[in-house]
Order: sequence, then C-alpha cells, then structure tokens
Amino acid sequence: TSLTDVTIDNSVTGIGDYAFNGCTNLTNVTIGNSVTSIGWEAFYGCTGLTSITIPNSVTSIGGSAFCECTGLTSITIPNSVTRIAKYAFADCTGLTSITIPNSVTSIGEHTFAYCTGLTNITIPNSVTSIGDEAFNCCSRLTSITIPNSVTSIGDYAFRDCTGLTSSTIPNSVTDIGEQVFKNCTSLTDVTIDNSVTGIGDY
Repeated sequence: TSLTDVTIDNSVTGIGDYAFNGCTNLTNVTIGNSVTSIGWEAFYGCTGLTSITIPNSVTSIGGSAFCECTGLTSITIPNSVTRIAKYAFADCTGLTSITIPNSVTSIGEHTFAYCTGLTNITIPNSVTSIGDEAFNCCSRLTSITIPNSVTSIGDYAFRDCTGLTSSTIPNSVTDIGEQVFKNCTSLTDVTIDNSVTGIGDY
C-alpha cells in the first residue's frame, strides 16, 4: 500500500493477474512497449491512480483490470485492443471520458457499470455486441451512439442511466434485452427500427 510509482521495463511482455491489486497509493505507472497483456484485476482498487497510458503493444485487457480505480479520470485504449473484458473499468466513478478504438469488436459484461462520472461515449463501428450491464448505472451519461455494426444489446445494458435523454436502436439489432432502459427517467425519445422483433421484459 506504500507503493507510489511503478516503471515496467520494455523487457516485460505481460502483467499478470492481481499484479498491483489494492495498491491504493499508486499514482504513477509507466508501462513498457513490450507488454501485450494486462491480467485479471491487475490494477483493481488502485484508487490513487489518476491516469495511465496503455501502449499500442497491448492486445488484451483482462476482466476487472482497472475496476474500482476511482481516481482515474480518463483513459485511451490503443488500436491494438480487440476486446474489453467484463468489469474492466467498472466502478471507476471518476472516469469522465474514454476513447474506444475501431479495433474493439465487443464490450463485455459490466465493462463500464457504475461509472457515474461518464457523460458521453462513442461506440465505434467495429463493435458488434454490447454485454449485459455494460453501462448499468452510468447516471451522468446523457448521450450514446449505437452504431449499425451492433447486433446484440445485453440485458440491463443502460439500466439506471438516469441522465440519458434519447437513444436510437440501429437496424442491425433484432432483439432488445431485458431491462435495457429500465429507470432511465430522463429518456424522452427512443427510435426502434423495423428490424427489431422482440423487446425484453421491463
């Protein structure tokens, strides 16, 4: 818990599971350009971390990798990453902006759940699926663009997004899951395309 600075040299190719889990005073991390993977819960609960640069060498970000990094305000995911695993940035309450590159094809379960500081996000045209509870309880999220590449929206995906005012479901989506927009109390306009054949419970 006294660790404040970490420099990961270019000789390192992977950051293992739980590597820096619970390092609450860690404020500065430099990741070398040889790292290709960030493991499960690698930086879980690093509440002192305000920013981190993920190098272009990284292809996978593990589940809960930055979960509960409440001091993190912004993050850029490099073009080398194709999938953001479940809970990767969940409970990052200080996160106000995030850049998702065109290389990402799927957003996992709970990936940005409870990111209460997030105000807007653009999902690139490469994404085909949005997982269950992906943006659950992102209460300050006012707008989100779902591209035509998305074919499935998971259950509870935008539940309790109380700041969301409008949404368009693209014609690539055939089914809207359970409770997708439940308790979105500010939602005034929704456009559901002719391609949608089923709307889930609640």
